Amino acid sequence: MKYKLAVLPGDGVGPELMNEEVKVLEALGKRFGHVFDLKYGLIGGIAIDKEGTALSEDTLDMCRQSDAVTMIAVGGPKWDNPQAKVRPEDGLLALRKGLGLFANIRPVFTYEELVDATPLKTNIVRGTDMIVIRELTGGLYFGRPKRQWTTTRGRRAVDSMSYSEQEIERIVRVGFELAGKRRKKVTSVDKANVLQSSRLWRQVTAEVARDYPDIALDNMLVDTCAMRLIQKPTYFDVIVTENTFGDILTDEASVLAGSMGMLPSASLAGVPSEGKKILGFYEPIHGSAPDIAGQNKANPIASVLSLAMMCRYSLGLSQEGKVIEDVVSAVLKEGYRTPDVMSEGKIPVGTKEMGDILAKKIMESK
Repeated sequence: MKYKLAVLPGDGVGPELMNEEVKVLEALGKRFGHVFDLKYGLIGGIAIDKEGTALSEDTLDMCRQSDAVTMIAVGGPKWDNPQAKVRPEDGLLALRKGLGLFANIRPVFTYEELVDATPLKTNIVRGTDMIVIRELTGGLYFGRPKRQWTTTRGRRAVDSMSYSEQEIERIVRVGFELAGKRRKKVTSVDKANVLQSSRLWRQVTAEVARDYPDIALDNMLVDTCAMRLIQKPTYFDVIVTENTFGDILTDEASVLAGSMGMLPSASLAGVPSEGKKILGFYEPIHGSAPDIAGQNKANPIASVLSLAMMCRYSLGLSQEGKVIEDVVSAVLKEGYRTPDVMSEGKIPVGTKEMGDILAKKIMESK
């Protein structure tokens, strides 16, 4: 089979991590007889420098015409000016909006081999296995009005958290659909004691839950959820929440896996179901890490695990996705570690070496 993929390396460690991701992808193609037609584009800071915009219309059109989009990260100190009219993150927001990618799926899984890589006690993180589903195209990041102005008393700014029942319904339904394939428990996270948008969120969630009588629904305030993630992460199965809350909670949850370099994500334009191919955008949850760019230190595992999600949701290649996940697990069991998850007695490797090992294991997989 032939698949068209849009490839957006981004900024910082993006290009070097994308090299390893492509290396693994090519190994997967050889192992299973697939052809991946890769089209490269610019996004973020490098796109601002070379094209004057964080995401060009040509790049967006290329993404629309692809089976899936893979990216690493955008941004860095070079473009970190609050007064700038265009910021690297604008490209990411434009891509999500332009492709209708409303559902961000972030699995949080603690490998037994990495329970010592987290600052939390091993008995707390051991057995953590959840999915956090974040709404991507609404809330504070897209709400209007959104502006900054000067008054006679000084400067003011406003951002608006706005949601329609349709936006809430479709993201909550993603949560229930995925929970039905797991442990049948959804935790809906909001701030309904304060925010009107959260009260609507809770109302619509209760209405959707009636369609899934076999799945338990738990409503939780976001501050309680932030605390519970650290106190008892194994409590959670599927978390579904709005844009800003999800952004913050998933970064917090990365501590449970030992490193942001271990966590992949998928952003989807539809509700996932068995046998259905959905346009998706796949990226690790970490940033561009400019402080280690070009030093062969970045962990490619999150990027490679994002490929597994791409296989499952956009390409209809569930077996290939499982092979990637099994290979990552095997490599960790053999003791290979990049600097972010290194511990005493393990085998230190760099970005390129880890990519080589993963690609070789895929070729040897049965």
